[in-house]
Amino acid sequence: MNGQPSPLLAVTEALARIVAMASRYPRTTETIPVGQAAGRVLAADLVALRTQPPFAMSAMDGYALRAADAEAGRSLKVIGESAAGHPFAGKIGAGEAIRIFTGAAVPEGADAVLIQENAIVEGETLRPNSALRAGAFIRAAGRDFKAGTTGLTAGTRLTPAALALAAAMNHAELPAYRRPRLGLLATGDELSPPGPDAPEGATIASNIIGIAAMARAAGAEVINLGIARDNEPSLQVAFDRAMAEKADLLVTIGGASVGKHDLVRPVLVSRGAELDFYRIAMRPGKPLNFGKLGAMLYLGLPGNPVSAMVCATLFLMPLIGLLQGDLSAADDRSEPAFLGAPLAENDMREDYLRAALSHDSAGRLIATPSGDQDSSLLSVLHRADALLIRPAHAPAEQAGAPCRILRIP
Repeated sequence: MNGQPSPLLAVTEALARIVAMASRYPRTTETIPVGQAAGRVLAADLVALRTQPPFAMSAMDGYALRAADAEAGRSLKVIGESAAGHPFAGKIGAGEAIRIFTGAAVPEGADAVLIQENAIVEGETLRPNSALRAGAFIRAAGRDFKAGTTGLTAGTRLTPAALALAAAMNHAELPAYRRPRLGLLATGDELSPPGPDAPEGATIASNIIGIAAMARAAGAEVINLGIARDNEPSLQVAFDRAMAEKADLLVTIGGASVGKHDLVRPVLVSRGAELDFYRIAMRPGKPLNFGKLGAMLYLGLPGNPVSAMVCATLFLMPLIGLLQGDLSAADDRSEPAFLGAPLAENDMREDYLRAALSHDSAGRLIATPSGDQDSSLLSVLHRADALLIRPAHAPAEQAGAPCRILRIP
């Protein structure tokens, strides 16, 4: 397109184009300690290096014995003890039992554990007061997983549970996709960093703070490129730095429209950038740019605070996930709800309304949009729980009508 007028692109089509380009972007891997891999994406299947449990293990404190010997009133001889890390070395015979503790190895000959609440013990004599079935309160060897089986597959996001499983499979290090490097640039003569030196009347550059936090939470390494002024030399310096820092993705905030002072696209085009699209049929967030500058992907977010963060939720977060190997990052995460207030019919743009969530007396999820949806109001976004999605050309709806929402992270 390279700056030529274009029709508004549907949100689904824009996301599909981002997914297509991100899927072709080369991803590199690295090996990292399992204790430092939280939130990363696994780059290869992970096979168990050991069996878990490695032996038949007691699930409770009690007495290991033969189930056939667990008859009420029968006397058994306690011949030893098995504790976690200190197994009983002998074998259980008829009429015999050993004291056993949770996590301890069940000795040869025993096929059940009598929990201590059901045991009457006098010295070395045990009398069960409950019958047992074979296998009672025993965790069989390999019940969780066996050596050689695939426990985690490539593309898995390494959650705390996944990390615990990887460690249990005896992996001290994991192959993970490298975190994408994101160069983040705010643009505008009116912008100033927050702080006591901010000029009177300046607009505080809040977007770059919020977008950076979102990007880090999604797994990116953020290179803060600061604020570029509305002139070509300032933008050129910032773009040079992004390339020198070997950013995988350049994200600009503001200057993405077609006004006299919106110079981001013209400067990018002058550098040979390939721009795929720059206008989206959504509200807030129509001026959204996407393309490629050299080896670096490019996403241009609108300047209005809410527009920027809504667009980051819909497009930047999935893009970061895809660049680090999470193939599910662009999946639809919306969910059903019911309107808490009536809505007028919609026009040609898909709406993302800031909404509060609650439950009615029937337990249904209710989404009530804020009364003021201006794209500059960060306070409204802060109070919102979700984005209420209104399709293009949606008819007027009454309170209680079904809708779909996207929870705000």
